[in-house]
Amino acid sequence: MMPPASSSKRILILYATAGAGHKKAAEAVFAGFKSRGVGNVDFVDALDHTSSFFKKTYSDGYEFMVGKLPKVWEIFFALTDQAWFAPIFRSVRRVYNYLNARPLVRFIRNGNYDVIFTTHFLSTEVVGWMRRKGMTDARFITMVTDYDVHRIWLVEGVDQYLVASDYTKGRLKGLGVEEGRIAVTGIPVAEKFIQPRDKRETRRKLGLQEDRFTVLLSTSSFGFGPIEELTALLSDIQMIVICGYNKGLFERMTVRGNPLHKICTFVDNMEEMLAASDVMITKPGGLSITEALANHLPLIFFSAIPGQEAGNVRVLAANGIGMSDKTPPEIAAAIRAFADSPEALQKARDAATALARPDSVAGIVKEILK
Repeated sequence: MMPPASSSKRILILYATAGAGHKKAAEAVFAGFKSRGVGNVDFVDALDHTSSFFKKTYSDGYEFMVGKLPKVWEIFFALTDQAWFAPIFRSVRRVYNYLNARPLVRFIRNGNYDVIFTTHFLSTEVVGWMRRKGMTDARFITMVTDYDVHRIWLVEGVDQYLVASDYTKGRLKGLGVEEGRIAVTGIPVAEKFIQPRDKRETRRKLGLQEDRFTVLLSTSSFGFGPIEELTALLSDIQMIVICGYNKGLFERMTVRGNPLHKICTFVDNMEEMLAASDVMITKPGGLSITEALANHLPLIFFSAIPGQEAGNVRVLAANGIGMSDKTPPEIAAAIRAFADSPEALQKARDAATALARPDSVAGIVKEILK
């Protein structure tokens, strides 16, 4: 961890509550400042400074699209990432965002910030527009919270892009961003995730059998995925099952009463769940991946959202990490193969370790304080 730091700079950390990952990345950096004694840092949800209708439709609309209309989302995502269409979409988005985010513009102007750090493209677009209009001269840094990059992150006025990996950097360069404006820091995760923990002791604390092979099965915050089928196929495997905000799923899983399955809703001790586990089955969101890598866990993916999550899968596959596009029976077979082969398990752990960046928060705090 970095030594205590001090700064007279006024810093704004902006995120948006459209999916959990953008907020969690921002929280990790905010906590990094606090732990280093850096004050004058504001932590703000950009959607709190928009109209109530815009806030609700922005977050709920995303959940509806990826959950109920994934094919429509896939087409939309691909279309808006095309070089010929991106400028058209950008122009429409700028007008729409400005009309709904005028309170956010006023808030930023009144804050007189020296540095603005964003983890979601909505706030990145608004701050970029303000920079172009001369409404703020704050140094402007944005964190790309996936391992691949969509053109929606490309905003004129960004001083520095922070990215997950060398692949992400190369992708941004290919989209025209100068190399000097890109820093590979890793996606930020709370520093509690990198604290060493004894696996057996952590299992005992969580009420698990301490010497038993353990799988962490984590759905998204929305509760998507073949959770019930997977747990039925792995009824003899010790598992931690996280149902997110899906209360119906949690209730059904609890009724089953399998003593080897610890059933949870949305948890605030994910660092312990990861430390207790040998393998993680999850959706390939940027933050979920990064938290698992920080704990050197082999990954098996399910129900990737077309677009950003599918891009994450491609990048990790290029680094020898993760399995995807598997049916529940195939996932169960892969879990049993890991349980039966310490050598295969260690090889997968080594690949995860190679891509992990446990010092991400320290590097990002340092970058912001430059």
